[in-house]
Amino acid sequence: MTGVVRDLADTLAAFRGRTGFGRAIAAPQIGALDRVLFVRAPVGFAGALINPRIERESAERFELWDDCFSFPDLMVRVSRAHAIHVAYQDEHGVACTLDAQGDLSELFQHEIDHLDGILAVQRAISPTAFSTRAEWEHRYR
Repeated sequence: MTGVVRDLADTLAAFRGRTGFGRAIAAPQIGALDRVLFVRAPVGFAGALINPRIERESAERFELWDDCFSFPDLMVRVSRAHAIHVAYQDEHGVACTLDAQGDLSELFQHEIDHLDGILAVQRAISPTAFSTRAEWEHRYR
């Protein structure tokens, strides 16, 4: 698993270097069929999650404009649980859990969706909940 984690970390670092954004990446995004995420969030978490699963999520939800490594020039308005509890294994096979809220909660939900074959575009709150990144930056930033 170490090779996949290293590939994910390197790919995320290269993407961030080119674009200036990107907080996490899932194995399917680099063509690996493993259930592995690599996260480097500015605040809250850095490292690999192996076989992550959401065990609980709050009823409270929030909406946000989501972007994705898979389609970097598209923004999608989605609704996510405000808080989640995630179980996973670390790189050494140790069982771990974490609680995430707000932006970090959204990030883990987004990445775990990738492992389940779901893209942010499938979570759009409406057929008009899409924007190019340039338009989004002009309108909403």
